[in-house]
Amino acid sequence: MTAYLRALLIFLLAVAFATVLGSIIQTQINLAALQSLGAPVSLSVRLNATVRDLLGFTPAYAGIMAVTLMFAMPLAALASRFLPTWRLPLYFLAGGLGLLAAFQIADAVAPMPTLIAATRSAEGTAAMMLSGAFGGLLFATLRRPRQ
Repeated sequence: MTAYLRALLIFLLAVAFATVLGSIIQTQINLAALQSLGAPVSLSVRLNATVRDLLGFTPAYAGIMAVTLMFAMPLAALASRFLPTWRLPLYFLAGGLGLLAAFQIADAVAPMPTLIAATRSAEGTAAMMLSGAFGGLLFATLRRPRQ
């Protein structure tokens, strides 16, 4: 397998992993908000909503995640050349902070106050950022640094 193809496959795997994780996180945040308003949310409702969001929300979130990691991973690679012992934390941070930037940009251009409801609070935004952070960490773990 060529180095380029391997890097592309690792990138796509990181995007897919982060996208699925983010979709599950946002579903649970939204259901928790409904539950706090008094709506009954059973386990079957949680599972059904999660599956529906994996089918419905994932394609849009995958686009956001792909663009985020497309910019964040090269920046993490550059930073890790100067701080090689911090390589994994740098990729983790780049994925999370890149997603925060993506949310800010999306919210600035979206007609509604927030494009992704789960990011309306600081806690929800932080939880969603974890999906990008873990996507970045997976990318760094699978991709060996240049020697």
